[in-house]
Amino acid sequence: MNANEKPELLKQLPSITVLLKSQEVERWQKVHPPAVITECIRRAVDLARQQVLAGAGQEGIAAETILAQAESLLRQATTPRVRHAINATGIILHTGLGRAVFPEAVVDSMLAEMKGCCTLAVDVATGERAERDELVEAILTELTGAEAATVVNNNAAATMLVLAGVAAGREVIVSRGQLIEIGGSFRLPEVMAQSGARLVEVGATNRTHLKDYQKAITENTAALMRVHPSNYRVVGFTSEVPLPAMAELAHSRGLVMIDDLGAGALLDLTQFGLPAEPTVRESIEAGADLVLFSGDKLIGAAQAGIIVGKKVLVDRLRKHPLMRAVRVDKTCLMVLERTLHLFRDPARLRREHPTYRMVSTPLETLRTRGAELLRLLAAAAPQAKAELGESSAYLGSGSLPTEALPSMEVKVSLPGLSADELSRRLRMDEACIFGRIADDLVRLDMRTVTDEQVPTLSEALARVADGGKQP
Repeated sequence: MNANEKPELLKQLPSITVLLKSQEVERWQKVHPPAVITECIRRAVDLARQQVLAGAGQEGIAAETILAQAESLLRQATTPRVRHAINATGIILHTGLGRAVFPEAVVDSMLAEMKGCCTLAVDVATGERAERDELVEAILTELTGAEAATVVNNNAAATMLVLAGVAAGREVIVSRGQLIEIGGSFRLPEVMAQSGARLVEVGATNRTHLKDYQKAITENTAALMRVHPSNYRVVGFTSEVPLPAMAELAHSRGLVMIDDLGAGALLDLTQFGLPAEPTVRESIEAGADLVLFSGDKLIGAAQAGIIVGKKVLVDRLRKHPLMRAVRVDKTCLMVLERTLHLFRDPARLRREHPTYRMVSTPLETLRTRGAELLRLLAAAAPQAKAELGESSAYLGSGSLPTEALPSMEVKVSLPGLSADELSRRLRMDEACIFGRIADDLVRLDMRTVTDEQVPTLSEALARVADGGKQP
């Protein structure tokens, strides 16, 4: 195309006004805002203009082509960014994929409240205003044996609130081996600094003794703090002070004993085939005055930081100015309360809670699930190479990081596609499938996939193999 032809082709491009009068746009206007439609058409026309200037479209660019581009832009602009996905990574609590899958019964039970009003901050008996966190206090104290409980928006906020509420301007003693960093590079010393409390480190990275705490206590000490290493392990020549001994020392000196459990086990995990983790009830019984833990890890509910312990301390935290800044909304409280009820019955928990169902699924069931995917793939996408093999799954989100769960995976490849490209196309497919890559193969782990999702996996792979439209 020579320079003289470009101005003429640019003149031939349909105007935005003309495009807005097309039948396709009339159809869009029934479901999409006019301003969004106009902006997408404007962008499509601009793209067509850029193509002409770049030398493409020598025969001109038709209105139908521009409208097709506008429709694609409109779909991108109006499709929710947070959407359904299939987790085939083998990471049960995958942070990028929303961590815990909520129990179906919990979600179904919330529909009426989500569509209408709910009793979030009112006492039904008196009609008077009530504190929203009290909605879950009864079930939390029942499950943990604590006197009182409150909830904030995550466990880092729980740590900040507790330290600000009981130790602002004073010292908190922590073992050097427990100065953790959690996801997103948030470190305990930094959180403590923001709370106004002053960190006092004792012991060594791998060994801390009771005498280390005893020597560090001064008239300005407010609390001893234990931080459970739920997202890492220090092994070998190690030593730490048992919680009962720490609590006894704290109480003998008039100090508060804080126990940050991180993932927060509410019951004995060995019954689900997992290694033992300290439970919240055990911490309360050992003498902890305040115990902090997450709501979206081993509990598998909404993101939350839960604080249980002595009533006088929890009441003090409720009145702290920071409380309003870190409080949770109605959706979080509804998911949390309904999920907590499942922990009253371990058998029901295993059946109805996706996290514990995934953990407990026998290996033979996973093998059968993988074999079914192979069978469907052989019919739907015969050009795909697929093989069933053993793998390791993990709980994820910093919970039991060194404990692998035996699993089964389907290893897939397609001629002419690298594993990276196949993985990308599966993510961009309407099914939005996330697997993992190793040895230039896409691996789909059966522990985090349900039986109902197996046909969807096969259909998505068939679309990719057939060369369907890909972004």
